[in-house]
Amino acid sequence: MSRMTTQPRAAAPAPFTVGFDLDMTLIDSRPGIRVTYEALAAETGVPIDAELAVGRLGPPLVQELREWFPEEDVPRVADRYRELYQDLAITGSLPMPGAREALAVVRELGGRSIVVTAKHGGNARLHLDHLALEPDALIGDLWAEQKAVALRDHGAGIYVGDHTGDVRGAHAAGALSVAVATGPCPADELRAAGADVVLAGLEDFPRWLRAHRARADEEAAASA
Repeated sequence: MSRMTTQPRAAAPAPFTVGFDLDMTLIDSRPGIRVTYEALAAETGVPIDAELAVGRLGPPLVQELREWFPEEDVPRVADRYRELYQDLAITGSLPMPGAREALAVVRELGGRSIVVTAKHGGNARLHLDHLALEPDALIGDLWAEQKAVALRDHGAGIYVGDHTGDVRGAHAAGALSVAVATGPCPADELRAAGADVVLAGLEDFPRWLRAHRARADEEAAASA
């Protein structure tokens, strides 16, 4: 009586995680932020150059507010800004070109996507829900090197952002820094900050990620 043998089943590839910044990486929040700053200026009587403020998005809100208000007023004004933001900023913001495709390609290739942003987590969630962008996790209120905590906790090997602070956060987490030149930092500045990959925008991300994962799979097969 012959004995049947079965070949061992190949192990499923380990999932990978890609982190994304929010403002000017996945969403263009400038219209809503501009309107919110204008409303805050009208309410407080403090002149705020809203155009200048939206031109340097990336750092936490309180850092920008310190440019316009005394330090002792910043916590109170920040709370009021966030209240106004929920009413004025969500519906005016748009997905960045390629945002949906960037999240989709991660899922298509068997990975997980997370959003790690300096924006207040509650407002970030409102944006994602309004635009029907569906990462696997959202972590807010983290800036620059602080983002490394969330990236490490979720095992992210890639972090995609538009600011030099995002480059620093990726490196602090030991992740590959993929920068998109769609925010306040031009491509040369992102390269000088140490970005491992610089793309013109998220439209280029699916092609890059497919090639990156194919190389990773080849290297894994060669070392098996």
